[in-house]
Amino acid sequence: MDGAPDTAVVVVDEVQRVPALLDVVHFLIERGGRRTGPRFVLTGSSSRKLRRTGVNLLAGRLLLRRMHPFMAGELPSFNLAAALRQGLLPVVWDSDTPHETLASYVALYIREEVQSEGLVRRLADFARFLEVISFSHGSVLNIAALARDAHVRRGTAESYIGILEDFHLAFRIPVFRKRQRRQLTVHPRFYWFDAGVFRSLRPAGPLDRPEETAGGALEGLVAQHLRAWADYSRRDATLSFWRTRSGREVDFVVYGDDGLWAFEVKNAGRVRGRDLSGLRAFVSDYPEAEGRLLYRGEERLEVGGIRCEPCGEYLAGIRPGMPLA
Repeated sequence: MDGAPDTAVVVVDEVQRVPALLDVVHFLIERGGRRTGPRFVLTGSSSRKLRRTGVNLLAGRLLLRRMHPFMAGELPSFNLAAALRQGLLPVVWDSDTPHETLASYVALYIREEVQSEGLVRRLADFARFLEVISFSHGSVLNIAALARDAHVRRGTAESYIGILEDFHLAFRIPVFRKRQRRQLTVHPRFYWFDAGVFRSLRPAGPLDRPEETAGGALEGLVAQHLRAWADYSRRDATLSFWRTRSGREVDFVVYGDDGLWAFEVKNAGRVRGRDLSGLRAFVSDYPEAEGRLLYRGEERLEVGGIRCEPCGEYLAGIRPGMPLA
């Protein structure tokens, strides 16, 4: 900074690649004072290497913010079908060749970033694991079954999932347990961070059912929007799901200062009575909850106090800092 004393903002991208920079930033902050020194914006795709090497993480001196793929409301024109095909990564959405860009992102970034940090000894095992876990997107995570299908040890499967989470490529959501009245499942659900990444990793062929992939992409798209809304709103809202041992479930539960919402997501053009059974059970246990069914139809309906909304319209209306509708 001595060479540019008037600099107000310094941006360092992928800071985890040179961990020693954090010591330099720490020194400059302390020397200049928090009010008079430059403002540092440090971005990174993984904190794993920083934690492993025990470097200075600037505790108490940084505000942590997570960045997500585009939200529908950030785009001048949101196309649900396109979002389900290619996801909402800025580099993909703005590309003239989105499918090729997405394929390159998955092939190069996910595998080569992991390889560059030396986190995986056998890349062939990791590549096979990525394909296998693509079938767990939107599902309750069974690590023992996952390890068996990927032909790796359970501990290896757990470490691979940890790698994906540390690189912010995937996340798990827990079961909603506040004031529980029923026997609930105990395992979390797993999601890729972007619907397009999920579709690119999920095999497609004559033995794969297109409706399963499309349904998973729609559910994942809703998950990434609710997660982004919670992070950007800074309202201490939590994202979870609800599933009883008897099989009643709702896909997402959002709980925070603004209220309690339960969401069911259906990749169908019309609402059937059985689609609402999980929401009805949840609202019965939690009368304070707002039930929402998001589907691929075009009509806004209300069935037994539960609002049924076109999914694309609902996602486009989500605004960080504003309560969910």
